Amino acid sequence: MEVLKVSASSKPKSVAGALAAVVREKGVVEIQAVGAGAVNQGVKAIAIARGFVAPNGIDLVCVPAFSEIEIDGEERTAIRFIVGPR
Repeated sequence: MEVLKVSASSKPKSVAGALAAVVREKGVVEIQAVGAGAVNQGVKAIAIARGFVAPNGIDLVCVPAFSEIEIDGEERTAIRFIVGPR
């Protein structure tokens, strides 16, 4: 599964375009965000991407989950969104 990493400075429309392209190609994608700002941008991107793929008859849904990742040698908690068609 392809993982798109989102930061607080990510542009939601750009992330949404990448998300829509991966969903069309592979069917499912994972969005990974660390921090409140990154989660905010990720959720906005998912909402925008729903509009991008709706004309193709795709109804996107997402499943949120926690994930432990390592950044610069220390363990951090990330939010993962598994995004795919209903």
